[in-house]
Amino acid sequence: MKKVAVILSGCGVFDGAEVNEAVLTLLHIEKGGASYQCFAPDIEQMHVINHLTGEPQQQQRNVLVEAARIARGKIKPLTELKVDDFDALLVPGGFGAAKNLCDFAVKGAEASVQKDMLHAAQAFAKAGKAAGYMCIAPAMLPLLYGRGVKLTIGNDADTAQAINKLGGEHIDCAVDNIVIDDQHKLVTTPAYMLAENLLQADAGIGKLVAKVLALA
Repeated sequence: MKKVAVILSGCGVFDGAEVNEAVLTLLHIEKGGASYQCFAPDIEQMHVINHLTGEPQQQQRNVLVEAARIARGKIKPLTELKVDDFDALLVPGGFGAAKNLCDFAVKGAEASVQKDMLHAAQAFAKAGKAAGYMCIAPAMLPLLYGRGVKLTIGNDADTAQAINKLGGEHIDCAVDNIVIDDQHKLVTTPAYMLAENLLQADAGIGKLVAKVLALA
């Protein structure tokens, strides 16, 4: 049975992992006959958003503790991820991917990747193992794989331009499709960068997980 590491960035679309994307990812891993282990960095979130009003809140939350809500408590600190134990890596989106796993949401083309995320993701890249990133998460890929890496976040022109400045090669993509970088065994899909409902998000995520498992 293939084993997949899943990196979460909190819990909630505006300040953590996109819950629907995360759950669909886990569902398709199991449907594909594989198993998974969730991880998240043991760090404070960049900030906390009230998901009812969209307003920032004056409180602090921990990325690992919040992500544990999605993983039903079965989650480990990202520092414990050992690349040799897994066949592939999957990273759902949500703004947490661009706020907690990296700072693309704030710094755009000047972004950097959080150190635990950088170490874990680059280990998969160096080992030549398959990986899939969805929604806004692919924005960090030029910082992980280097110049010329092929990816998509959908078709948002400003975001694509910032990704290209970082050294990536952005490719426009429909919500129900994927972009494959064969050289890096890397798959990306727009998910909720374009999706307007669960069915649309599911179409792309289902293809992404299936392709990553095939490449693993």
